[in-house]
Amino acid sequence: MTTNTPFTLPDGRPVPLTTGEELPMLQSWLDFHRATLELKCAGLDDEQVRLAAAEPSSLTLLGLVQHLAEVERNWFQRVIAGLDVPPVYEEVTGYALRADRALDEALGVWRREIARGREIVAGRSLDHVGRVMEGPVPGMEVSVRWVLIHMIEEYARHNGHADILRERIDGVTGA
Repeated sequence: MTTNTPFTLPDGRPVPLTTGEELPMLQSWLDFHRATLELKCAGLDDEQVRLAAAEPSSLTLLGLVQHLAEVERNWFQRVIAGLDVPPVYEEVTGYALRADRALDEALGVWRREIARGREIVAGRSLDHVGRVMEGPVPGMEVSVRWVLIHMIEEYARHNGHADILRERIDGVTGA
């Protein structure tokens, strides 16, 4: 008998679904990667999340959280829902750090963007088509399926960066 009961890892992250419908499976993989980013930031203070990976890179964990808030807004609100919303942060990429922006604030913004993206996807099929309005391929049509797969890839890539950053900060490695 096959079941699709949700499991969690010892660190609290949800194990992605292994069977079932495509939409919940893709969403579970995206949720796993979102949880991984949050885990990489857990237990760190504002000074630690501002430490850059290595010269000449200025990439930081705080910058990644900010960037992924922008990515969430772009793909779900702008592309899938067709909304004309401003950037989350005034900085073009979201990577830039301001002295007055703390990790808790950035995580709160990121979580709100995730929640809004979930609301948008909830009412659409995987075949629903949105349109890229800016960037290198303006006018390109993409499905919700494509966006979810792209978001999984985006998080997976940046979680690799987060692994390196976290190891540099305090030696913590793994998942």
